[in-house]
Amino acid sequence: MQQTNLFAYNNYPYSPGGSAFKRVIWHFANTLIFKSGLFPFYSLKNSLLRLFGAKIGHNVKIKPGVNIKYPWLLTIGNEVWIGENVWIDNLVMITIGSNVCISQGATLLTGSHNYKKNTFDLITGHVILEDGVWIGAGAIINQGVTAASHSVLCSGSIATKNLEPYAVYQGNPAVKVRNRVIE
Repeated sequence: MQQTNLFAYNNYPYSPGGSAFKRVIWHFANTLIFKSGLFPFYSLKNSLLRLFGAKIGHNVKIKPGVNIKYPWLLTIGNEVWIGENVWIDNLVMITIGSNVCISQGATLLTGSHNYKKNTFDLITGHVILEDGVWIGAGAIINQGVTAASHSVLCSGSIATKNLEPYAVYQGNPAVKVRNRVIE
């Protein structure tokens, strides 16, 4: 029976983009400005993200403790709230629409590993949160998932498949529990 051989792991042909220098500078900016609570100023965070290549709309609120892997692989619409301790693990593009709320401790994952290969190959997939989506506290969106317009992923739930528009999902794996009706 085959066994995993992490020594043979090679994530080729994956490349995060940006030069090595840009990635190092971003690492320090991310640690000092985003992951800490020392700089609670939204405009500073948004300007810094734009400087590093992110496309950021207006009135984006990024709370303290947020970890963003690569800003040049991030697009955020208008009127977006990103709560404390959110992890945006964007090895590839993450697109966040307008009027999206990502609650505390939520995780957006664009990468995983192929457990069927003994080399544990990297697997990536874009994440898309369309307009009006709400990702609950501690919820996880896995690679390749699209949360359609105004869908909801409840707290602590894990999305492994696309979420339908105006639907509420709960559990692990998340399943549709009802329609979202906005009054």
